[in-house]
Amino acid sequence: MKDILRYVKQLVSYSGAALYANMAGMIAISLLDGIGLILLIPMLGISGIISYSASNHTLFQAFSFLQGLSGAAGLLTVLGIFVILALVQNGLQRQFTVRNARIHQSFYHHLRFTVYRDLLYADWGFYLKRRRSDIVNTMTSELTRVGAGINLFLALVTNLLFTAIQVVIAVWLSLQVTVFVVVCGLALAFLSKRALKKAMALGKRTTDMSQSYLAGITEQINGIKDIKSNRLEASRLDWMKSESDKLQKEQDEYVLLRSNSQLLYKLASALLIAFFLYASIAWLKTPPEQLILVVAIFSRLWPRFMSIQMNLEQLSSSIPAFRSLKELQERCRMAGERIGAADSEPLRLKEEITLEDVSFRYDRGSGPYALSSIKITIPANRMTAIVGRSGAGKSTLADLIMGLIVPEEGQICVDGEPLEGTNIRKFRQSVSYVSQDPFLFNASIRDNLLLVEPNADDSRIWEALELAAAAEFVTRLPMGLDTVLGDRGVRLSGGERQRLVLARALLRNPSILVLDEATSALDNENESRIQDALFHLRGKITLIVIAHRLSTIRDADQVIVLDQGAVVQCGEYSSLAREKRGMFRRLLGMQRGDDSIHLGEGERYDWRSN
Repeated sequence: MKDILRYVKQLVSYSGAALYANMAGMIAISLLDGIGLILLIPMLGISGIISYSASNHTLFQAFSFLQGLSGAAGLLTVLGIFVILALVQNGLQRQFTVRNARIHQSFYHHLRFTVYRDLLYADWGFYLKRRRSDIVNTMTSELTRVGAGINLFLALVTNLLFTAIQVVIAVWLSLQVTVFVVVCGLALAFLSKRALKKAMALGKRTTDMSQSYLAGITEQINGIKDIKSNRLEASRLDWMKSESDKLQKEQDEYVLLRSNSQLLYKLASALLIAFFLYASIAWLKTPPEQLILVVAIFSRLWPRFMSIQMNLEQLSSSIPAFRSLKELQERCRMAGERIGAADSEPLRLKEEITLEDVSFRYDRGSGPYALSSIKITIPANRMTAIVGRSGAGKSTLADLIMGLIVPEEGQICVDGEPLEGTNIRKFRQSVSYVSQDPFLFNASIRDNLLLVEPNADDSRIWEALELAAAAEFVTRLPMGLDTVLGDRGVRLSGGERQRLVLARALLRNPSILVLDEATSALDNENESRIQDALFHLRGKITLIVIAHRLSTIRDADQVIVLDQGAVVQCGEYSSLAREKRGMFRRLLGMQRGDDSIHLGEGERYDWRSN
């Protein structure tokens, strides 16, 4: 329950006086409802059903003025008061129910915004350790369950307030009956502890199954081309049937649990009222007006106990969702970046980036190093290439340079200033990144480009497209800049998507452009286009290129070769290619697949002979 109370405290803090005013309104509604119960006796007395004079409880003295009225006039008066009270009560209830819903919805949207903000400000390392579908599940399914749980908690509080006031009024009417009903209700609540535990266990299963289902669906939609091409539809349908059967079984258990609880309370209600009426008539010789009070009090209080029990069961099933959301927020905040204001001036590279004895592990403090004792210098306005075998640490090094992750040991400096604290935000504002897998939104070309520079006009957009060698194919599109690209840019070829992402990166006017194997999946023609674009950018911005195809870095001013997380070579392309036993030369030979290596300037070396 403490996980629920954590968010209830946030609700109280967020809503403030509005929540307290609403609770006060609910108390007033409950009092009006109780007055309606009190009016029952005068109505029955005036109508002649019972002896009104026999009802000499001090609580009824407020209605003594009705004794002087004739039967019809008195009855109409009482009924009129009853109707007015009902109208006022229901009018107030409608108003406060609407206000309660607004408070709940407002806090729910605030909570969703807060969680998303925590996610956005979590560092890159947070995402490297978590499955994206689990985050999406928490942001959608679990957050929805938390919202429903908060609503259930508000309903529970309302029920408790109503019940407490009804109990107080019932005590004034008949202490013995009230004590009997309350004791029976508490006894049944104690016996229902097992149902609450089962509801919580079902809630935990719901969380786990929801994560599993969403992860499977996400992976299969992302891999739908492989599923279709390999004719895996039958096996995927088997998976779906299995998951659906599990979900159906879980829902069946929920329904069974709720129906069992309701059956228990209804049976108990019938047995208890039958027993009490029998005891009152056969043993206690209770007067008729007292019997009516028994029925009235029981009919008011017992449904309240049933409602509270149902609230508790449903609330228990939502506790795992509260825990899941709390865990996500806590981990986000632990991984939160302290990087200063977003509107600070960019830290533009003027001279060089230096890495001084930089080491990094993904499991900080334990496990193997992804990079160890890195000492390199990246000059401004030059092209630096980072190469190496798969798993050598190339992308990790790029992430460090961009400030997405921070070194465990050593220091990164930009023009002599440490890359840490508020400098990270300033530095990232001057860095653009193009990944191997280009991402485009299902929007127009214009919208995709304006995402990074909302104030750019068409002339700047076309300039960026020209620099990225993308203007020609955009011009040929029927709608030009207003062409909608489809999900992840599916309506374009791989080369066109890559060039659009490059144009988007250039539109920011960065001082540093990082390309992470941006041409590895392209054909020769599109690779050549990207190379031409990079050639025209040389000397204007700092280029950092992680290369799988070494042919794309022939014009690099500096080549850094990584192997097993360490720098094993660093120098110019041609000089590294001449080192007979060097890693770079072996990489060149393996990619060319022939007996020689072209070094440019007419030179040709046989790499296998060395």
